[in-house]
Amino acid sequence: MVDVTRKKRTRREATALGSVVMNDATLDRIERGEVEKGEVLAVARVAAIQAAKRTSDWIPMCHPLALSGVDVALVAGRAPARI
Repeated sequence: MVDVTRKKRTRREATALGSVVMNDATLDRIERGEVEKGEVLAVARVAAIQAAKRTSDWIPMCHPLALSGVDVALVAGRAPARI
C-alpha cells in the first residue's frame, strides 16, 4: 500500500459513456412493461447499484465507486431512448 497521509487533496472527475443496442420492438416491450420475466428496468437498476458497490473487488486498489456500475446501469436504461 502507498502512504497517502501527506498527499494533497485533489478534485478528480471521471466520465464514462456506453450504449445498449436492441431491436425497437424489444425496447417498446420493456417500456410498456410487457416482458414476461418481469420489470426489466427495476431489476437492472438494482444490479447497477450492486455492481457499483463491488467495483473494488474487481480492480485492485480501486476506490469502491461506480466503475462497474456504469456497464450495468446502461442496461437499467435510466433514460431509454432510440438513437
